[in-house]
Amino acid sequence: MTLKQFAVIDTETTWMDDVMSVGIVIGESDTFELVDQRYYVLTPFKNHGGMYAHALYAGGVRPDLECPRETAMAELKKFLSKHKTAAIFAYNAGFDYRHLPELSNFTWHDIMKLAAYKQHNPGIPQYAECYGTGRLKRGYGVESVYRMLSNDYDYYETHNALCDAVDELKIMKLLNHKIERYRGI
Repeated sequence: MTLKQFAVIDTETTWMDDVMSVGIVIGESDTFELVDQRYYVLTPFKNHGGMYAHALYAGGVRPDLECPRETAMAELKKFLSKHKTAAIFAYNAGFDYRHLPELSNFTWHDIMKLAAYKQHNPGIPQYAECYGTGRLKRGYGVESVYRMLSNDYDYYETHNALCDAVDELKIMKLLNHKIERYRGI
């Protein structure tokens, strides 16, 4: 899986489990630096409410497109093609994968499969409760893992899809694994 660039994606959903926003960032495979980003707010779902509907425009973030899902997915695929990436990463990737079937032909990788395990995450403290597999018993969400790795205990996940995708890319950088390490995990 020699990649020059890869995508990190995050979605936010409505109370009825419809996608209301998609954030995607392109990272550089050797440095995990942010290369490009897009943010889509989906109509009419943005008006249907959801646990994180208040965060759609958090921190002044404005969408690149506010449009129907079909338009957003077509543009997102062009964006991925422009960056020549077929690999998509997400924290708890199964959730985003299930909500974005239009992207099922891409190769998906789960950041959490390294981030939540003691043997792969040097930020997990020795005293943390883990299963025999090394996975944390609790506290393995984006916010907890970001705090562990960065030592920034004032950090809070915004639940804005773009901001969260940026933070998930930062988690990958802080984990300090080569991109190939995510294959087969």
